[in-house]
Amino acid sequence: MSNPIKIHGFPLSGHSHRVELFASLADIPFEAITVDLAAGEHKGDAFLKLNPAGQVPTIEDGDVVVSDSNAILVYLARKFAPDWISNDPLEAAEIERFLSLAAGEIRFGPATARLITVFNAPLDADRAAAIAEQAFTLLDQHLEGRDWLALDHPTIADVAVYSYTAHAPEGNVDLAPYKNLTAWISRVEALPGFVAMPATKAGLAA
Repeated sequence: MSNPIKIHGFPLSGHSHRVELFASLADIPFEAITVDLAAGEHKGDAFLKLNPAGQVPTIEDGDVVVSDSNAILVYLARKFAPDWISNDPLEAAEIERFLSLAAGEIRFGPATARLITVFNAPLDADRAAAIAEQAFTLLDQHLEGRDWLALDHPTIADVAVYSYTAHAPEGNVDLAPYKNLTAWISRVEALPGFVAMPATKAGLAA
């Protein structure tokens, strides 16, 4: 790869973090470009030309532009890091199952709970906590006797689920009851190339 990819994101966004985390884990050269969400930069003409939805993260790989964090993970893995994904139909489906979890229950559970405490989002904290509890209970059960979510080695499934799960305490979602899940978090954080998302003082992490 001649030039690094450009990752347009926001440091406190878990969606942005999962893309930067994967690029770092997979040793994909990248340039992180911070989009000032507070100033509305993501709704400005320049950014909207890249991503008409006005959302981070968005990547540029030469003339190619890809948005949506999970779509970006698939693109990067397919192009640069095939060991993190699979061509086997059943294995690919298992990975996709957790990408859907990240876009569904993780987004509307721990990610939403964190939006409320960190960014004062006017959302339903009780509903977010209930969704998070259900998702984490299932993940904890799934991880019994397993090291990784989808296959017998790390994949983009683990990356997609990690960021908002690890930072759930910032949304007042306690991880202590989920021993298998917290052990998995530690395994992700021990991977070569791991980079952390900045912590905030919100929630239980305070």
